[in-house]
Amino acid sequence: MATLKHIASKNSDYTAIEAYLVYQHDEFSGKVILDEQGRPMLRDSYLIDTLECGDFSFATACLLANRKYNKNNHPEDIKSHQYIISFDPRDVTENGLTMEKAQALGLQFCKDNFPGHPAIVCTHPDGHNRSGNIHVHIVIGSIRTREVERKPYMQKPRDWREGMKHSSTAQTMRHLRVEVMELCEGAELYQIDLLNGSKERVSEAEYWVRRRGQLKLDRENASLTVVGQQPKQKKFETVKDTLRKQISSVLYRATSFEDFSDKLIQQYGIAVKESRGQLSYLPAGRTKFIRAKKLGDKFDKAAVLATLQANAERKPKVQSKPTNLAKLIDIQAKLTEGKGIGYECWAKKFNLKAMSQTLILLQEKDLLNEDDLNQRIAELETKYHDSLTVVKDLEGRMKANNELRYHIAAYTSTKNVAQQLKTAKRPAAFEEQHRAELTAYRAAAAYFKANNITKLPSPKKLEAEYAQLASEKAKFYEQYKEAKEELLKLKTAKQNVASFFREEEQAQQER
Repeated sequence: MATLKHIASKNSDYTAIEAYLVYQHDEFSGKVILDEQGRPMLRDSYLIDTLECGDFSFATACLLANRKYNKNNHPEDIKSHQYIISFDPRDVTENGLTMEKAQALGLQFCKDNFPGHPAIVCTHPDGHNRSGNIHVHIVIGSIRTREVERKPYMQKPRDWREGMKHSSTAQTMRHLRVEVMELCEGAELYQIDLLNGSKERVSEAEYWVRRRGQLKLDRENASLTVVGQQPKQKKFETVKDTLRKQISSVLYRATSFEDFSDKLIQQYGIAVKESRGQLSYLPAGRTKFIRAKKLGDKFDKAAVLATLQANAERKPKVQSKPTNLAKLIDIQAKLTEGKGIGYECWAKKFNLKAMSQTLILLQEKDLLNEDDLNQRIAELETKYHDSLTVVKDLEGRMKANNELRYHIAAYTSTKNVAQQLKTAKRPAAFEEQHRAELTAYRAAAAYFKANNITKLPSPKKLEAEYAQLASEKAKFYEQYKEAKEELLKLKTAKQNVASFFREEEQAQQER
């Protein structure tokens, strides 16, 4: 489950933020960890990028913004905001989450929600106590350096005008939590309801069921550990715990009551009904409904309808996306797994609709012949893989270009300070006073040396090269996306046709 944490900072030393992201720090004292020579030790692994900083470093961009708009002059002024998105450790092993993917999600999240602010985005592979969760730090300067397009969640002029300071209000945090949930939904990562997760009601009877169940599970796990087996479950969940989790996972994604009930029955086999103005839920394998008030306030009719309405208002872009062709459901297999009668009725209607869409697609594409369909799928697979290879290559070149521009800007802006150090009367005091600038200068010099760069290229030339690479990437990415979308539909159509005729053959044999 991804979580969102906010930290407001009054520290005027913006380089301290970057130092924390790059260097190892003690988890308890917060002090930087030094090596045997007394030098800060770099983190074992991290990814870092800047946004809206131009040719400057994050620290320099923030200082220039403060000077330009004459703000953040008082010690009590908030100089920067940090938002931390922590992903579920299971996403690494079960959902293919990598540092590169997390960094890309963080960059997109920053672009969508903090436009106009100088920002630095950094991904770390692990959390405190070796929890194993990849997390992304998004640090923004408090001042917006350009006016941005007003979006629906922006309520006051400070949310879009140039020179105004970012404010992390309750409404802002609610919007950002929703964005995190949508981000995880789109990336198919674990997620909980960050808006209403605490509104649950646990009776005394359920509490004792939890206690006894957890004690029994701990004993069973201890017995498995003794014989060298790995426990499959460490936390005991009651039937209501599981039901709450399943309903919550659907609730924040649905946009209407019909959509909500369809997703519940489709994904978890849970039937929902309304009686006397109250909702009740029937999990698969049970014969008696569980009333919403036994689960918590967030599951009753008023709360569910309010959440669905809010979802419909904030998700116009999701509704406008083209829908993929649905796969036919193996109804008999689902019934064997324990799905109920309600699910069977819904699945039959769903299959009729999916097969109708399949035939319409194949007629539109003139691919009713099996050989023509297979040939078109092969062509799309070739186009898909070729475009993806080019996109990955261009992304690597863009990343290298961006990193070089960053170091050139840092080197240029701090070169005078490094030269002044040579003639300083008190070098130690001068170095302590200009530690941040000298650190940036030396890091840039080390980068140039490591990459055998003896003559610095022009920033304008690099910027033009980056723009050219971005243009080429956009073109090939569009080809990749189109091929992927059509390929997915045609493969699904092929599977649906095969499933349909297989079911027909089985029905004839039974007759």
